[in-house]
Amino acid sequence: MRIRIHQDGPDPNKVREVVSILKKDGVVVCPTDTIYSFACVLGSSKGFERIARLKGLRPNKAHFSLLCADLSDLSKYTRPVPNEIFKLMKRALPGPFTFILPSGGNVPKLFRSSKKTIGIRVPDNAVIQAILKEIGKPLVVSSVHDDDEILEYTTDPELIDERHGHAVDAVVHGGFGELYASTIIDCSSGIPDVIREGRGDIDSIL
Repeated sequence: MRIRIHQDGPDPNKVREVVSILKKDGVVVCPTDTIYSFACVLGSSKGFERIARLKGLRPNKAHFSLLCADLSDLSKYTRPVPNEIFKLMKRALPGPFTFILPSGGNVPKLFRSSKKTIGIRVPDNAVIQAILKEIGKPLVVSSVHDDDEILEYTTDPELIDERHGHAVDAVVHGGFGELYASTIIDCSSGIPDVIREGRGDIDSIL
């Protein structure tokens, strides 16, 4: 199923359609402010296990991120964040950055890595923001990679639908994605460490 949602004023009915799928342990492909990602709602073990299979990973070895609408629920999903790290996140988000932080008690064990950390993202994208606000919980996400030897990610949602539509419950068509993933900043030690440079101007936030 392909659900087209425009960035300019996302249709609430279509947003609710996606949310209804997610609430039933569904897995969708959705846009972010970087690349398209597989997504399920936080707490859906069935959805999480399906995404792990799609990625060819064991669930207990999967390193997925949480997409959040904003930072208001940060304390629910991470341990207390040092003030300087929180200020850094406020400067960077919403935006194309993933912050690795120590996971808090409300993150199900299945979703945590063996290092007891979690990736937090607040995307600057109207479609996924509308979905996040409607569902009222974070989404667990993992990027959709391309099989091409040169291109790492597929930017065209119609091609994504052709390749993955049979394996997910819906592909949310929100326009072309980006060629580059988010910049990952590991803050789990309390000191920011850039472990992957992607989209986003690092110099403007550090």
